[in-house]
Amino acid sequence: MLDPVLLRSFLTVTDTGSFTQAAATLHLTQSAVSAHLRRLEADVGHRLFDRTTRTVVPTAAGRQLAGYARSILALTAEARLSLDARRHLRGRIRVGASEGMAKGPLIECLRRFGTSHDGVEVALQIGLMGDLLDLVDQGGLDVVLGSRCGSDPRGEALWSEPLVWAAAAHVDATQPILSLAVYPDACPYRAAAIEALARADRRWRIACQSPSGEGLLMAVAAGLGIMPMTRSACRAADLREVDGLPALPPAQFVLVNRGATPAATAIADDIRRCMTNHVVSNR
Repeated sequence: MLDPVLLRSFLTVTDTGSFTQAAATLHLTQSAVSAHLRRLEADVGHRLFDRTTRTVVPTAAGRQLAGYARSILALTAEARLSLDARRHLRGRIRVGASEGMAKGPLIECLRRFGTSHDGVEVALQIGLMGDLLDLVDQGGLDVVLGSRCGSDPRGEALWSEPLVWAAAAHVDATQPILSLAVYPDACPYRAAAIEALARADRRWRIACQSPSGEGLLMAVAAGLGIMPMTRSACRAADLREVDGLPALPPAQFVLVNRGATPAATAIADDIRRCMTNHVVSNR
């Protein structure tokens, strides 16, 4: 990796055409600037200047390196400005997450963000995706992570996963009226399940409704109903994936950022990176 200090001395000599003037500009001794140039020439394996008693002119290799050097120093400055901006973030960020998302990776991401930014207060609200999206629209939340089904345009899709019908091993899914265990109306899985059954002219009833995922899982495990859920959640709960029922659309996991403040945008970037890395590492 090329040392930015050496590159800065190199460009200053290039721009001024003089070791003496470059040394004055950089507040260094002329011998220090010369030492920088010798080290840089050794690093790149090329002579960078043609020198006479009166002129210092870049060689062909020097002219080629100059373009890269300017880009490297510009990117270094941009990175430092970006990191400085993050270090000085201030304010309160209101994050919403569906129950399935409010687990290890997201919680750890929020914890690290709060630890790294003393001036930021992070508040987490867990709820149903429909309710959380309404709060974003009303200005009550800044960032939301959750799932959707169908063509809802809100949010940036991070990944998708099959949505399946889950039931206890002993449940008969061929009954004339299908018993469902579902979240309240604000859940996209419920809407997707009912729409799929309606298209197939399949009769159904709500056997269990709860805003709690744990409560629904207990009901399904006891055989009270069949529940739409992601395939990974079905396997994690040791439930049976039911065949022969209408196909469900995939669940898309989305990140919604209202972009109200630099702090909200920064935490949205962190959540995107954390969750995407977690999904990739678990596939």
